[in-house]
Parts: sequence; C-alpha cells; structure tokens
Amino acid sequence: MNNKLYVGSLPYSTSEQELQELFAQFGEITSVRIIMDKFTGQSKGFGFVEMANADEAQNAIAQLNGTEFGGRTLVVNVARPPQERERGGGGRERGGRDREHRHSRHHG
Repeated sequence: MNNKLYVGSLPYSTSEQELQELFAQFGEITSVRIIMDKFTGQSKGFGFVEMANADEAQNAIAQLNGTEFGGRTLVVNVARPPQERERGGGGRERGGRDREHRHSRHHG
C-alpha cells in the first residue's frame, strides 16, 4: 500500500502544521503539503500527508475518514499516483443573442 494519503474537505484556514499534528497521533509523518491556489495563495481545501509506514497510513484512514475537523467532514484515502489525462473536447462557446426592445411612447 502507498503511504501517501489524500486529505480532502479541509477547512481553508488549516495550516500544514495543524494537518501534521492531526495525523501525528497515528504515526510518523514524513511530509505534509496543503495545495494552494497559485494565483490567490489561498488553500484549495485539500492536501497530502505521507506517513512512514503503510500500517500507520491505513490506521489514519480508518480513524480520520468521515470525521469532523474544523467544522468540515474530512475525506482521507490513499493518494492516487498522478496520471496524465488527455484533455479532449474543448469548451464550446454559446453565442448569446442580444435583444434590445425599444419602446417609444408618445404622450399627447
């Protein structure tokens, strides 16, 4: 089993330190990373925790997945290796119609 865990549905205010402390109760942590938006610098609400061994990682999943943290329900599972995906089918642009209704009222 992979020792790297995906942690989703994090409160946006969660720091990497807080995430490390949360998982440290289940074993040794080798890395913690919260994914940030490159434009705003704000958390995207998910991250990755890598644990020293698979048993500890499995225990962390069992104990933390579906539990509440900071008012949100955590999603914790084994991180999938990055896969290259083909991005097909671009966005279709729908042309909207501009309708202007002009009403002239003559008062006499």
